[in-house]
Amino acid sequence: MQLARPVGREAASRKYDILSALMAFALSKDKHIQRQVLRIMALITTRYNWQRDELTMGQGEIARLWSVDDRTVKREMARLRAQGWLVLKRQGARGRVSVYGMDLNRMLEDTRPAWPLIGEDFIARLDPTQVPVGQGETNVVPLRPVASPVSDGTLWADAQAVLCEEDAASYSAWLHVLVQSGHEANCLTLAAPTRFHANYVGANLKDRVLGALRRIDPTVRDVRVVS
Repeated sequence: MQLARPVGREAASRKYDILSALMAFALSKDKHIQRQVLRIMALITTRYNWQRDELTMGQGEIARLWSVDDRTVKREMARLRAQGWLVLKRQGARGRVSVYGMDLNRMLEDTRPAWPLIGEDFIARLDPTQVPVGQGETNVVPLRPVASPVSDGTLWADAQAVLCEEDAASYSAWLHVLVQSGHEANCLTLAAPTRFHANYVGANLKDRVLGALRRIDPTVRDVRVVS
């Protein structure tokens, strides 16, 4: 899904949609993710230039806005860049602060699991390629779902088939891109495309993944998700 930059006649409503997705996503997570999302929302609402896709703000200003020290700002901005929400457009130099952009499409994709918490109208507005499963339900199924997993003899491929059958939406959104990268000491290691993706699966889907793995191989005791 590619989001048109929120400018023009529908700019205001599209900006609210992005902020609503971030809010709903944060409220469904633990306090650490809530704080991180609140911080980037503070940057968006106070200093982000939507039309030019530019955030120009020094570390000291950000520290004051967030009520933290400069070290916390440096660490948090690095995390936001690593997960793809912030994009460094121009490195700061003497007398000039760094310029960042916002990957709004990435934010929406990462917050997609929380869209049903807002409502079907929100889902239809942001992604018309999704339709409700049934009248009054909030789950959605893509019209063009990802391909069903194909068994290649690995434990993870067999577990993917189980996970896809149990919950096709979660499998399509989060699990189909994971790749088995190790299996030793009764622990399976899965590689995710980004740190944010790995953290989300580890925090929200680990038990489900481990359950599917143990149905196939009861000797599995743990699963690690890395980026």
